[in-house]
Amino acid sequence: MSTNTTRRVVTNISLTLDGRYAGPGGATDMAWLMPYAISDVARDHLTELWKPASTALLGRVNAEGFLGFWPTVADDPNADERDRGYARWLVDADKVVLSHTLTEAPWQRTRILDRPAPEVVDELQAEDGGDIVVFASASVIKALLAADRVDRLAFMIFPETVGGGARLFEDGLPAGKWALVSNAAGEDGTISLVYDRIR
Repeated sequence: MSTNTTRRVVTNISLTLDGRYAGPGGATDMAWLMPYAISDVARDHLTELWKPASTALLGRVNAEGFLGFWPTVADDPNADERDRGYARWLVDADKVVLSHTLTEAPWQRTRILDRPAPEVVDELQAEDGGDIVVFASASVIKALLAADRVDRLAFMIFPETVGGGARLFEDGLPAGKWALVSNAAGEDGTISLVYDRIR
């Protein structure tokens, strides 16, 4: 494990009130998220996470999905300034995509690695840079939680229940304590939560 403690591993994901990151229809069943993702609370939450970061760690599905959307936002004069800021950061940041199947990098400044997420994090933490942030890549976040490699755990909780679908937290995670760093609530019922791991 790296001795460099300056590069935090930060994970962020949106969840329903019943703890799902996708509905019963599978990974693309996320219509519940869209009305809330453009709220001030959600946009401010995201901004606070990417500003201290220099590396995005992504799974293949999110990397390809982000590529299809965010680069067009970077220069869209009609987009919210916070969305443009995130899009520009994402285009310019170092990106590491974990994949068994990709052979070509889908973006500039992108490395593709076919190795376990905790091992990749060890290597990234040995390099210079800001935070290493995982946005919405549930498989990567789950692997890092199971290996107790998350330093900052961030959520957006949206006021919907979907009654089924994939959960983030599963049995068998290592026990641990977390300290609340920040929280905010929106008029639409969204809540942002950020916790730091107490070691």
